[in-house]
Amino acid sequence: MDSDVASAASVTASDVLAAQARLRRYLSPTPLHYAERSGCWLKLENLQRTGSYKVRGAMNALLAARERGDLRPTIAASAGNHAQGLAWAAYRLGMQAITVMPKTAPETKIAGVAHWGATVRLHGETYDEAKAFANDLAAQNGYRLLSAFDDPDVIAGQGTVGLEIAAALEPDVVLVPIGGGGLASGVALALKAQGVKIVGAQVEGVDAMARALKGDDAIVEPTATLADGVRVKVPGLLTRRVLHALLDDVVIVREAELRETLVRLALEEHLIAEGAGALALAAGKRVAGKRKCAVVSGGNLDAGVLAALLQDVRPRPPRKPRQRRQERLPLPAARTPLPPAGLSPFASPSASTQRPACAEPIETVTA
Repeated sequence: MDSDVASAASVTASDVLAAQARLRRYLSPTPLHYAERSGCWLKLENLQRTGSYKVRGAMNALLAARERGDLRPTIAASAGNHAQGLAWAAYRLGMQAITVMPKTAPETKIAGVAHWGATVRLHGETYDEAKAFANDLAAQNGYRLLSAFDDPDVIAGQGTVGLEIAAALEPDVVLVPIGGGGLASGVALALKAQGVKIVGAQVEGVDAMARALKGDDAIVEPTATLADGVRVKVPGLLTRRVLHALLDDVVIVREAELRETLVRLALEEHLIAEGAGALALAAGKRVAGKRKCAVVSGGNLDAGVLAALLQDVRPRPPRKPRQRRQERLPLPAARTPLPPAGLSPFASPSASTQRPACAEPIETVTA
């Protein structure tokens, strides 16, 4: 595990509850939104502080370290969102943070880190190259190295997403994007005991965790993808153990599906999501559930990328809504009508004075 929190690290559902108690003072719950055309609830972590769920794990890790008396400067490697979360958390707590980001990181994420006063170092072309450089800096300077996903405090912080979903929705399926596995591990710890099915989502060619869970430990260079936030070559060791025990399934999404889902979110739901943020919803089309919920994990998308997608991608029209038809209900039993004026109520009215009960057509929705 590439974190120096503990050599024999473990994380439990109790740690997630402790993280929720810590974070309540600093972070408000994010809303749920029902995407009617997709038939899926969305957990809007793109509206979280710094535009991503990552701030939960970073803030919980710094608060837990402060409780342990560890006030060393914290360094982290990140494709962008973890760096922004760490920068914001360090700013709020008055602590020092250094972030190492790949040179290919989106400009909006680099600017977001610098805005909160953290030191930014750009190194390498991928997250894994940035991580190796952060490891070296931590060893040379005595910094505390904070993994973007393979850390007990980070996993517990991310798990508070699951607690909020359960409190508001009582879902039967929750879909979560997977890169290194921190978010999926935390959500699984929070919800699995409640009988919720946890399904991970990865991109074709960027599926290191899916292969690792099948026993394939070969290191394969991930392909280029719009979902830069999950472009991880080597998944976490701690997250792998948690997901091996708790994850129900992994859905592999094609890049074209991911791009179309991102555009649909913008045009149909009026939500801006980054590539990784649209990944869970893209996988949701292949998963059955009465109350599905997909985590929109982040919304830090460069304006130029969004403009190009809106120009190039033409999503297929949605399925037509269910047709309505009129059905007549069976006639109710005939009732004896009131006698005409002037006729004794004890006299039997003639057949000509009796009228059948009316059955109005009632509009129903067919399945």
